[in-house]
Amino acid sequence: MRIVFMGTPEFSVSALEYLVRSEYQVVGVYTQPDRPTGRGRTLEHSPVKKMALEHGLEVFQPVKLRNPEEVQRLAALKPDLILVAAFGQILPQSVLDIPPFGCLNIHPSLLPKYKGATPIPSAILGGDSETGVTIMLMDAGMDTGPIISQIIVGIEPQDTAGSLTTRLAQAGVRLLGEVLPLWFERSLKPQPQDVSKATYTSPITKEDGIINWQMSAGEISRRVRAFYPWPGCNTWWQGRLLKILEAVALHKEGNSTPGKVVALASGQPAVVGVETGDGVLGLLRVQLEGKRALTAAEFLLGQRTFVGSTLSSKS
Repeated sequence: MRIVFMGTPEFSVSALEYLVRSEYQVVGVYTQPDRPTGRGRTLEHSPVKKMALEHGLEVFQPVKLRNPEEVQRLAALKPDLILVAAFGQILPQSVLDIPPFGCLNIHPSLLPKYKGATPIPSAILGGDSETGVTIMLMDAGMDTGPIISQIIVGIEPQDTAGSLTTRLAQAGVRLLGEVLPLWFERSLKPQPQDVSKATYTSPITKEDGIINWQMSAGEISRRVRAFYPWPGCNTWWQGRLLKILEAVALHKEGNSTPGKVVALASGQPAVVGVETGDGVLGLLRVQLEGKRALTAAEFLLGQRTFVGSTLSSKS
């Protein structure tokens, strides 16, 4: 079977790697155009493009796939199936109609929950105990096609968006290995989504990572995990950006001064914390602008004035 793969971020790589090692023929890989990164604004390949080039696969990077010339070029590959995993573009009907076995999408949530661009951090932000992967038959909507199969993945208390992405990608490969042979036998029947249970996610920006200390410690700790490794959770201390890399929510009764740094008693999971609108956020690992990441205990050794100071949402 001839398969065209479409994907861009790290989540997509495992599925492409599975196809390369399988009996299927990958006749083309579509990914987003190279993006400028870093201070030098040098163009960087997507994780999918890097892997595709390593295996000598032909790579296509259209700005807009709905362009008629791009649709014709895709059709010329004569794919039996198009497999999509976080490609970054909604496929037009002209593309969906090309392969005889349709277009399948690997989506990292239990649809219809968490449709859209950020399902993995959204599951952590929501305080969910589990999420999963859905393989669906694509239609012209955004994550609206009928469901072929799903697999549940638990969310661990220490999971970040990074660690959860890795485990969801692995689960997606297991599910793909079960689905594809049966799909090509036409022995699976997709089931419509329950639109009444649909929830939607929003894109995440760098500004979302700035900590509002009026929030509860529980909400901030979830944001620290959900926004790691990108965009990260940041605050300002003495005019310098301080990254909160790892933290834990702690209970505290009585009044508090949101943003105030306090020492914590021995026996707590952290040596220092920050008062919030509800509870204390225990700091486990931090990184001051221009410095390397340190445990909170290591950071305190070099920053004697940290305890008693106040962190801010503005520089």
